Amino acid sequence: MLQHLLDRLPAHCLLCGAWVLHPLPLCPACVADLPRNHHPCPRCALPHSGPADQVCGGCLRHPPPWQRAWAPLRYAEPLSALIGALKFHGRLGHARALGTLLCQLDPPEGPPGLLLPVPLHPKRLAERGYNQALELARRPAHHAGLALAPHVLQRVLHTPPQSQLSAAQRRGNLRGAFRVQLPQEALAEGRRIVLFDDVITTGSTLAELTRTLQRAGANQVEVWALARAGRERG
Repeated sequence: MLQHLLDRLPAHCLLCGAWVLHPLPLCPACVADLPRNHHPCPRCALPHSGPADQVCGGCLRHPPPWQRAWAPLRYAEPLSALIGALKFHGRLGHARALGTLLCQLDPPEGPPGLLLPVPLHPKRLAERGYNQALELARRPAHHAGLALAPHVLQRVLHTPPQSQLSAAQRRGNLRGAFRVQLPQEALAEGRRIVLFDDVITTGSTLAELTRTLQRAGANQVEVWALARAGRERG
């Protein structure tokens, strides 16, 4: 109730500073300027030049292990600045704002299930003080009718940051890095499982998490993210 009232107080737009009277602290002009992910592939969420809703050539040749991907924005300015401020400078208010924005960008419909934020290793979580994927996921999970389950996935290996590695190194860096803390029966019932992260870059983290879930019995895995990095595919 308190948050409902707070959402309707005047606030400054996070980008231009204009006053807004809306639960989303971004003015309509700045929202319109955010980089949209037009014409994405339904499997990898990269924009591509083929027919709408058709899988891109890259995914036809090398499909990712998950069934569907959704990332409505592109990782570019000014969105990347908002994500960076959340991720590295403690601006947790950005998570509430961007989570509200995600709810307005039509998350994929589906049956009830679990929304699993990409976990941080306990050491990195202690350094940062919060998991930005979890904070971003709170409102979209509620909006989509998914149970937010931050403790199902655990990161058990403390590996170098993916951003510091090449694509090939990223794949090997994550082998055996995650563990599922959920009985196999809970995943084997065909329950919808949605992995959530702030940005899909190479997809190696989400791929390793998907394979870890599949080994634990999951068979319906989607990936959602605020933004997609990378170039258009043919």
